[in-house]
Amino acid sequence: MTSDLFQLTVLGSATPYASVDNPCSGYLVSSGGTRVWVDAGSGTLAQLQRHVRLNELDGIWISHLHADHSADLLTAYYGALFADVQLTAPIPLYGPPGIADRLAHFLTNTSTRSPVESAFAVHELHDGHQVHVGALTLTSRAVAHGIPAFAVRIEAGDRSLVYSGDTAPCPSLTQLAEGCDVLLCEAESAQAPAEGERVHHTPEDTGETAGAARVDRLIVTHVGRFLTPQQAVARASARFAGPVDYAAPGATFSID
Repeated sequence: MTSDLFQLTVLGSATPYASVDNPCSGYLVSSGGTRVWVDAGSGTLAQLQRHVRLNELDGIWISHLHADHSADLLTAYYGALFADVQLTAPIPLYGPPGIADRLAHFLTNTSTRSPVESAFAVHELHDGHQVHVGALTLTSRAVAHGIPAFAVRIEAGDRSLVYSGDTAPCPSLTQLAEGCDVLLCEAESAQAPAEGERVHHTPEDTGETAGAARVDRLIVTHVGRFLTPQQAVARASARFAGPVDYAAPGATFSID
């Protein structure tokens, strides 16, 4: 019997590279027997296998193509096609435009293009993209990260989780997160840049985004190397009145 629990499991939340006890960004979202790997940062494939094998995934969703969010797709390709995994069909992969060619560029070593599509059924995201994956509905919005990047709202019935991916504060993220049960939001920057393009949240930004979107609960993730998780939570809490947690590696949160 499958569980109808709607859960977020943190596979990793480090940036910009894995630490000895924390892989880069990656999460497992599950409900009603449906399991989606959300971001595949370096080190997350190993942790994913604590919960699900590649051939048991219902889909993979990638926010953007920086390595700390996507690098383990390369090893997942080898696992899916050349190891002990038996796929009945390519794994649905939802990611930014050009994701298949980017993977092929890294994986191809001869004049023959590596068969990326044999491992992954690629679907390119666009602003407003929506797909039903088993018990889950995924709605993606383009966000402000200096490259094609997306946030996602994942719904199971009347429950909702929003993941920011990497982004500066932007209206599309606030709109996507409106009234959600849980906002999983990055807090990369110790401080906003004095000038130039912003591409990340500070902890204060994270709290303000949560407050503006009137979310029930905030989980801070992707905390930069110049902050401790405790500092990020405290600074976000100063701008958001609801409960604030840290996406510690290995933690599981119920979305309710």
